[in-house]
Amino acid sequence: MTERIFAPLPPAGGGAFARSNWGRAWLKALEDTALDGAQVKAGRRLARTGAVGAVSVRPGRITAVVHDVRADVVVQRLSDADWERLLGLVADRAGHLAALLDRDVPPGLAEDAAASGVELLPGIGDVEPECGCGAWDHCAHTAALCHQVARLLDQDPFVLLLLRGRGEEEILAALRTAGPSTAGVPAREAFALRALTPPLPPLPDGPPPAPAPLPSLTGTEPAPPAGLDAAALEFLAAAAAELARRLLAEAPDAPDLTLRQDTARLAAMAPPAPVTERLARAHGCAPDELARAARAWTHGGPAALAALEDAWSPAEPERLDAELSSALAESPGDGRPRREGNRWHLDGSAELRYGRDGRWWAVRDGELAGPGERDAAVALGLLMT
Repeated sequence: MTERIFAPLPPAGGGAFARSNWGRAWLKALEDTALDGAQVKAGRRLARTGAVGAVSVRPGRITAVVHDVRADVVVQRLSDADWERLLGLVADRAGHLAALLDRDVPPGLAEDAAASGVELLPGIGDVEPECGCGAWDHCAHTAALCHQVARLLDQDPFVLLLLRGRGEEEILAALRTAGPSTAGVPAREAFALRALTPPLPPLPDGPPPAPAPLPSLTGTEPAPPAGLDAAALEFLAAAAAELARRLLAEAPDAPDLTLRQDTARLAAMAPPAPVTERLARAHGCAPDELARAARAWTHGGPAALAALEDAWSPAEPERLDAELSSALAESPGDGRPRREGNRWHLDGSAELRYGRDGRWWAVRDGELAGPGERDAAVALGLLMT
C-alpha cells in the first residue's frame, strides 16, 4: 500500500485557508458533509495554530494526531473501472498529461473526468470522520485535519489522487503502459512527454562520427504537400545534424551563435541556390555579401566573420604597430601601412586586421586570405602567395 507522511506544517496566517482549486474543493466537501458548522470553524482555528501533527496519507484514509487525539478521515476510493477511464482520458489528452508530469493536476481534468462519469473531486458523503474523541460527526479534530490536508493539496495535488486510490508512481507507470499518442500535439506539450520515455544511452567515447546521410524527401510517395520546399528542408536537416555533431564535440566550449553567425554558417555549407537566396533575403543582405561572409566562416567560424566585418580600436596600438613594422622589415616592399582602428592598409587592396581573438587576419580585395595567425609575419606571408 502506498503511503506518504507529511511533516507538521507551521501555523497559518490569516486569509483564505486554501489557495488552489483542489484545496478549496476539498474544504467545500468538508463543509457540505459536516452537520455542525461551529465544529468546522473550531477545526480551522486549531489548524491555524499548528495543532495538527504529521499527516499520513494513503489510499482512502488520512490520519494525524490533533491535540493528543488521533483523528482519521476516510475518503471514498475510485473503483478500478473509474481509474481505467480516468487514465485513458489523461493518456489521450497531452495537456492533462503534461500537467501531471509537471506535478500539477489541471482544473479541467476534474470537469473532463466528470463528463466521462468519474467524480474526481469529493462530494457529499465522500469525506467521513473517525476520531478518538468519540464524536460521530466531524469534530474540531477531524475538521482541523481536513484543513491541513487542504494546505497539502495546495503544495501537491497528487495527494488527492493518492486519497482516491493510487499514488504518483503507480499513475505514471500506468500512463507509460498506455503509450500516449502525440499526433497533432503542440510542441510544448509533446516535449513534456519526455518524462515517459526511457533515458538516453550514454555518449560513446571519442569524437562523435559524421552525421549519416539523410533520406531524400524528393521523389517520395506520397509527394510532399504543396508549398513545402523539400530541398530547403533536406538542407536544414543536414545543417541541424552537423551542428548537433559540433556541439557534442565541443560542448561546453561551443559558443552560442548570433543570427548573423548562423546565417554565415548555413551559407558556408553550400546549400542549393534557392536556399542561399532565401538566406540572403531573410538577413537583408546581397547574395555576394553573404557569399563573402560564408567564405570567411570557412577560415575560422565566428572569429573569422568578426575579422571580416568588425571595425574597432585595440587598446595597445603602438605595440601592434611595432609588431607589424618588424614583420614588414623582413618582407619585400617598402610601403608604410596606414592604420584605421584595427586595420592596417598595405599596398593596393591588401590589409592586415587584428581580431579581438588576438590573431592577425590577412585581407585582399575585401576577402579573408586565410585563417588567423598569432604571428603578424605569418599572416603577412598569406598576402605574398
